[in-house]
Amino acid sequence: MSIPLAAHGVDRHAAYKKTRLFFVSALALTMAGINASLRANTAADLQRVFLDPIDRVHSAQMIASILGLPFLGYAVTIAIGSPLLDYIGMGLLLPMAGVLFSAGMLLMIFAGSLATGANIYDWLWAAALVTGIGWGLVETVVNPLIATLHPDQKTGKLNSVHAWWPGGLVLGGLLGVAMSNFGFGWQAKLGVVIAPAIVLMLLCLGLKFPPTERVAAGVSGKDMFRELLNPLFFVLFASMFLTAASELAPGQWVDLALSRTVHMPGILLLVYVSALMFLMRHFAGSLVHKLSPIGVLWFSCLGAALGLVALSWANSPVTALLAATLWGTGVCYMWPTMLAAASERFPRGGALLMGLMGTAGTLSIQFVLPIMGGIFDRKKVELAGGDAAFRSLQQGPELDRILGVAAQTSFRTVAILPALLLIVFAAIWLYDRSKGGYRAQRLS
Repeated sequence: MSIPLAAHGVDRHAAYKKTRLFFVSALALTMAGINASLRANTAADLQRVFLDPIDRVHSAQMIASILGLPFLGYAVTIAIGSPLLDYIGMGLLLPMAGVLFSAGMLLMIFAGSLATGANIYDWLWAAALVTGIGWGLVETVVNPLIATLHPDQKTGKLNSVHAWWPGGLVLGGLLGVAMSNFGFGWQAKLGVVIAPAIVLMLLCLGLKFPPTERVAAGVSGKDMFRELLNPLFFVLFASMFLTAASELAPGQWVDLALSRTVHMPGILLLVYVSALMFLMRHFAGSLVHKLSPIGVLWFSCLGAALGLVALSWANSPVTALLAATLWGTGVCYMWPTMLAAASERFPRGGALLMGLMGTAGTLSIQFVLPIMGGIFDRKKVELAGGDAAFRSLQQGPELDRILGVAAQTSFRTVAILPALLLIVFAAIWLYDRSKGGYRAQRLS
């Protein structure tokens, strides 16, 4: 539903409940964060219960593929949904996200009852994909909604609302650890996600959503698609592949891969890093004013690269926390600042360009997580002396040592990605400086 533009000097969004719209956006991202955290927390259980009996040698790659599937569902959904957002409506797509999150978790919980043997993998695959579609609907709505409500504060407000993604990771991680301590199984953990999904659906009832910034400014769909031809957008689009992989792939892999090497539950590292991100994203607005969005992204990539290398060498709780601090500080601002940079430079691209940025980020995870799992599997077999030797290993110190080294190798490889972007963002910064500095574009 849309409302005519207000008179000059009057907030054209005053007729909308901006606080409630921000709250439901934050709740939707919190729901997605809780889901991602509990998926990571229960990955070892799913691998042990379902995938090891199917193929023990390749089970890590199989669970990594399942962990990556929500990102594929997200990518496809946001690519299709973003250009159609103004036609379908935010008020329909956001509560639908809650429906799909609930359905995905129920499919995963009951996968063992719906199939047997190797067919269980297909149900887990489908459940992860449905969840990813729900997550895609969240981002399809939330990013252009916040950019529309706060056209002069896009970077700050997008970072603030996206603080609730790591906020959800913290809540999910703490719930996962607490439920394990109280003896709850993996099914109960996954079922937790249904609660915020129901609340989200109820809060969206009767809530009016504004037209996007592009539509309110009278920019046509043809002009929106024309923005795709801008060479700088292609650079940002390609860069999003690498920034997202630096943040999200290690986050999904940390509990499964690092618990043995740092001698503490890896999920606690994810909780710690997410808490850092939750706090720091609220201060993004003032930081951007000093450095510009591109300057923030350059320093973010430096911290991410160094942090991933440090995580690959961490071998105790203390060194793990220090490494996680460096990595968390690095990846903190990447996702929302990349979205804001695209929206501020190309506001005529509307929801389409923001959606494609999200698509690029999540597609990268679909590729990077299986690669990390493949590196892990190949290294563990190599260290054991071959497939047969690995299959014969029993639970004990030698198996833990082999799996630990394999995990470290996978993290060290991913550190290359943010390091490459140091060159890219330095070049963009120099380009902006040659044009008089970074300037956000504003639609009248």
